[in-house]
Amino acid sequence: MKAVGLTLVFVLAAVVTAGMLLAAAGWRPVRGLAEPAGEAPMYSKSAYSLKRLSQGRIDELARLLTPEERDIILGKGTEARFCGDLVDNHKDGVYVCRLCGLPLFASDAKFESKSGWPSFFQPFDPDHIRYERDETHGMVRTEIMCERCGGHLGHVFEDGPAPTGLRYCLNSASLTFHEAGEELPAESRPASTATAYFAGGCFWGVEDRFQQVPGVVDAVSGYMGGRTSDPTYKEVCYEDTGHAETVRVTFVPEAVSYRELLEWFFRFHNPTTLNRQGPDVGTQYRSAIFAADAEQADEARAYIDELRASDRYRGKSIVTQVEVGGEFFEAEEYHQDYHLKHGGSCPLPED
Repeated sequence: MKAVGLTLVFVLAAVVTAGMLLAAAGWRPVRGLAEPAGEAPMYSKSAYSLKRLSQGRIDELARLLTPEERDIILGKGTEARFCGDLVDNHKDGVYVCRLCGLPLFASDAKFESKSGWPSFFQPFDPDHIRYERDETHGMVRTEIMCERCGGHLGHVFEDGPAPTGLRYCLNSASLTFHEAGEELPAESRPASTATAYFAGGCFWGVEDRFQQVPGVVDAVSGYMGGRTSDPTYKEVCYEDTGHAETVRVTFVPEAVSYRELLEWFFRFHNPTTLNRQGPDVGTQYRSAIFAADAEQADEARAYIDELRASDRYRGKSIVTQVEVGGEFFEAEEYHQDYHLKHGGSCPLPED
């Protein structure tokens, strides 16, 4: 069961989820949280569908709730302290949304807060939580909701334990607990994913653009195609390792096909410049596709043949290399999500 054990690095990198837009209105958001720009991703980094439910579907699911659950989840109510059936639950497992089944918190992040409500120091996946300003009852708080259905969960405060210092205070009525080893219902299981590898110049931009493609779960910068193990950025740049700056793309084939990823890749970079992308020169910036298997390799070569015959590349030489297999080495942490960390972005090409 993919439930417990998101690393702190992943959480802190991805908890870019509640408050910067509201700060302009004078509200100081919970430390470490930021409001996401635009729509939620189609899939979270843990490969769960985040497509928001229609009101009709929410109404249909709400008929399965008790009156108290409806009052809390849909009416933003709060259950009485120490009355929820999950306050003293100490079993290993995952807590999912009572309304739609999206995994929200894992048992390894639960702690005794003495508050009277189930408390966690981090979510199962930061993408699964929605945050909003709450001014009710004469207070200014940060409300937390399920990203997929919008169901009310509780609030998050800054008096939690290390490593996050946060306390996600939940209503038991908003959650369903599944013990470790128990088969999860379909709505609580992640989508099936596949992996692809692309090298097209500086991996900062290639990674950033692939992360914006609907159906892509994650994109990670690294090195591939060389002769050495565990290379460093300095070695790749200044020694003859043979590695190329490469991006590992994890995607949901039902949402985006490998063919579509190939199409995006050839829009992201110039495949006609040998060992170069713009001002970046060297074999580490070469255009290459490292196919995960023979089927991907055949599809990549066939697509390149199509491009060579197209008007766009008529009279030009496509130098993209296609190789099968090889080991991918993740780049240093400071290279991961580089544009997200530094406030930049590479917009998707329009044509």
